[in-house]
Amino acid sequence: MDLGLRTLADEPGPRGIRVNGLMPGRVETQRVQELDAAGDLAAARARSVERIPLRRYGEPEEFGRVAAFLLSPASSFVSGAMVPVDGGMLRAL
Repeated sequence: MDLGLRTLADEPGPRGIRVNGLMPGRVETQRVQELDAAGDLAAARARSVERIPLRRYGEPEEFGRVAAFLLSPASSFVSGAMVPVDGGMLRAL
């Protein structure tokens, strides 16, 4: 739990404003490809995939669906949350 984010959510909460954050893991974007290409591309990718329980990079659409959920009325009672979108890579919450 991110206490700083929860504290930040306290102020606008009474006005119905929710504060949440997304924590991306390795999502297949141009920037991640550039970072991987800084050395041996195949080796860098293999090392990263080994740390991801789902054994793959995420797709931008997968990240976008989580963001869309947090922006939708379906998440109307979610505030002060940091949501990992990382295929299980984060080991501590």
